[in-house]
Amino acid sequence: MTTSTDTRPNPYFPGDHWTSHVFIANEVMDDQIKHTLGMMFFGMSDLGECLEAAAKVRLDDEESWVTAWSDVALRLQRRAEAAERKGRLVSAADAYLRASTYWRTSLLHFSFPDDPRVRGNAVAAYACYDRYLELSDYPGQLLKIPYQDSFLPSYLYRSPLAKGPAPLLIFFQGRDAWAEDTRWVYDNAIRRGYHCLAVQGPGQGAALRVNNLHFRHDWENVVSPIVDVAEKLDGVDRERIGLMGLSFGGYLAPRAAAFESRLKVCVANPGVLKWGASIKENLPETIGQALEEGPDAFNAAAAALSEASPLADWFIRDSSWKHGVQTPYELFKELDACDLTDVAGQITCRTLVMDGTEERFSAGHAEQLYDALTCPKDFLLFDADSTAQLHCQTGGTATAAEFTFDWLDEHL
Repeated sequence: MTTSTDTRPNPYFPGDHWTSHVFIANEVMDDQIKHTLGMMFFGMSDLGECLEAAAKVRLDDEESWVTAWSDVALRLQRRAEAAERKGRLVSAADAYLRASTYWRTSLLHFSFPDDPRVRGNAVAAYACYDRYLELSDYPGQLLKIPYQDSFLPSYLYRSPLAKGPAPLLIFFQGRDAWAEDTRWVYDNAIRRGYHCLAVQGPGQGAALRVNNLHFRHDWENVVSPIVDVAEKLDGVDRERIGLMGLSFGGYLAPRAAAFESRLKVCVANPGVLKWGASIKENLPETIGQALEEGPDAFNAAAAALSEASPLADWFIRDSSWKHGVQTPYELFKELDACDLTDVAGQITCRTLVMDGTEERFSAGHAEQLYDALTCPKDFLLFDADSTAQLHCQTGGTATAAEFTFDWLDEHL
């Protein structure tokens, strides 16, 4: 046997770990592609379909993004419809499920709310997902949670393994992903005998794109109406209700827990103490300085940044829409309001703060949140050995589920 002496790095993996592979040189787009690929574990996407769409995406080009993923989604939806007409219900259900994923993915990186595809693709995503649930034996059902003069589109997953009153895990995503994408949470909950309530909050999913609801920093006013509904559900143990937030939800969930005493546990993945600060750390220092100089100076600085950076331009436009504001100054004031410094000490339920060694969007903020907590608390860090070290364990959700639910089994 011979041993190669070639020490050249693998050009597809220039670093020491799988995370060094880049599909596209836009950090957010690349993360979103990996996010969709990761759903293969649950049959919600397929390798060739994802790579075919990714191959058609152009750097910083939102139109190419929405078109590429929409094309794959429409093909899958038509195949599902044809299979259903022929009575091939297993094939139809599988295709509907993947179509729903790609309809949602098409909107992950598309920030033009007046484009009819925003609402149309969101409606198509839910139509395909609902049809999948009807044709399969997966135990999910649409639940509309009353909120103000509207509702929060949500799915209740009842565990067939639950015996008597069972714990309920409520969870939501953050800025970009949809709760339906996060099957590693609700699937592992029901496999362990928990019920799970996956919520689209204001600023998220169809709550934003169909119901026109926007983010708010005082997230307790979102979660308390959810808990009102949750504790009245048949088969739910009212003393064992947990809350989990992912990405921006790593701020939102602990914010709600500071004011909602009916929660037994809270999970922040990854934890964030100061959301506005975590955003500004990824931008030039001049942005933070300009914010102190007032609206005119800051809006001018933001306009210059948008001109220089397509990624910053996308983020400011996308976030302004999701937060329901008109100017960059208003946006960053709202982001700065997402600050747990003064309320973290009010959290009383046991809290799990999660983080990864390659967290790229809020590095260091999980530890800050953990240090600010005075409640019973635990810290869970995913490193390279786990292969789940990216933001929200992208690409490593099997490992994420193992460790997260081991903790929940102990404390919920």
